[in-house]
Amino acid sequence: QLQASGGGSVQAGGSLRLSCAASGRSFSSYVMGWFRQAPGKERESVALIGWSGLTYYTDSVKGRFIASRDSAKNTVHLLMNSLKPEDTAVYYCVVSRGLGPRSVVDYWGQGTLVTVSS
Repeated sequence: QLQASGGGSVQAGGSLRLSCAASGRSFSSYVMGWFRQAPGKERESVALIGWSGLTYYTDSVKGRFIASRDSAKNTVHLLMNSLKPEDTAVYYCVVSRGLGPRSVVDYWGQGTLVTVSS
């Protein structure tokens, strides 16, 4: 089970930190991270981090978002800086295979809504 938290409303330029706690088993050897789905759009991979710390970010968030994980605690986080209205979406914590835009998701958490106002 993946339990996400930290979503909310913020003005453009602000920051939010999402957290996700996994339970039931260890995902220390898996890729963990975040997908998002904006209104009227398909889900997209946003930030993924492998067991070694290797990361993938979609182009639109590079330099603004930072993914991190604590494998011992089975948690993954997403620090989102310089938020833009186009970052508004439901963010999903995931466990997946591979780092990249077409990463196959094995487990989905419940979504947490991030709303960025201009």
